[in-house]
Amino acid sequence: MQYKEALDYIHARARFGSRPGLEQIGKMMRLLGDPQEKLRVVHVAGTNGKGSTAAMTAALLRAAGYRTGLTISPFVVDFCERIQIDGEFISHEDLAKEITLLQPFADQVEELTEFELITAAAYDYFYRRNCDVVVAEVGLGGRFDATNIIRNPIVSVITPIGLDHTDILGDTIEQIAFEKCGIIKPGAPVVTSPEQDTDALAVILEQCAQKGCTLAQLTINAAGDVRLSLDGARFLYRDVEMHLPLLGRYQIANALTALKAAELAVQRCGGQTLSMQAVREGLSKVHFPARMEILCRNPLTILDGAHNPHGAKALAQSLPLLGDRPVTAVMGVLADKDSTAALKALAPHFRRLICVTPDNPRALDGHELAARADALGLTASAAHSAQEAWELASAVAASENGAVVVCGSLYLAGQMRKVILNAD
Repeated sequence: MQYKEALDYIHARARFGSRPGLEQIGKMMRLLGDPQEKLRVVHVAGTNGKGSTAAMTAALLRAAGYRTGLTISPFVVDFCERIQIDGEFISHEDLAKEITLLQPFADQVEELTEFELITAAAYDYFYRRNCDVVVAEVGLGGRFDATNIIRNPIVSVITPIGLDHTDILGDTIEQIAFEKCGIIKPGAPVVTSPEQDTDALAVILEQCAQKGCTLAQLTINAAGDVRLSLDGARFLYRDVEMHLPLLGRYQIANALTALKAAELAVQRCGGQTLSMQAVREGLSKVHFPARMEILCRNPLTILDGAHNPHGAKALAQSLPLLGDRPVTAVMGVLADKDSTAALKALAPHFRRLICVTPDNPRALDGHELAARADALGLTASAAHSAQEAWELASAVAASENGAVVVCGSLYLAGQMRKVILNAD
């Protein structure tokens, strides 16, 4: 099987299962000999920040000398971004080999979904490549997510919880928190964000008590003397200066969550402490696409995957980093997201908005998004393509010494990233 054939085989499966549960992924993993049970896994769930937190945790563990696997979902740069070891994507050749190996087993499991197949491939690949530890990002929810087939994580991490996927996870913070807390397993320590929602925190505390787990939560003040710029963040942690190249104030809370998770993971792996040298090195080398990512300096262009109200508020809080530059925004969202609430959070920071329809069956039409923005008093229009949106936005920003902010669905982020980086 070649790479394209492997992708076709993966994508031929349904994205979501017809019923919730871990039965199908469980059958698949048993056929493979349950490789996930032979791995030491840091499991990361949450509504926002889980990708950045997972990437930082993996970077810290790698700097501490551990061969570290990482799964993320969805991808932005390349499909192989979803499976990484020590910061390197699985190669096209190795993904093809892995799917070829799994095919006879996958064909025995009815209704195995795309996400279940790629999760099985990741866990099997990490086991066969002798990873010391794996950081696994939940795809959706937690309790019934395919990554949750692991029975004994070494650390469970819950990043900030907000209202998202309400049609699947529930329409209250408490209901969504309960689903996310499905990754908490008896005896495994739990880490949560310094900025966790209070209602969600109550559910997390209850679940920890029921399952006999300790809960660790640093305060935001654990990061001292915070200085933010377009080069990232500098702050003191245990009186040692750290540099985090990721932009945005919200990344400080994610970094503190990752630091605590990595410290506990090192202890659970038999180590003593996470050295300050490893912390400095790990944080300084973190890169995560589409999270306040600077793609271009002239005009200044930032790409961010803020796709729900919580993420939009976090982005809005970080936009003062742009100074007094007028902002032309490019935005595209999926139809099942609360785009009006996201627009309300961002509108005060945008001079104008160019709307695009992301390349996804669930996308909200760009013209409809523009109409919703107009109703909020924001000057908005719709572009026919990502290429057209970039040409319009960059020309306007260049003419007025302004900035371009691309935000919304990560599906749009992938499209726009290619367009911008390939521009002359």
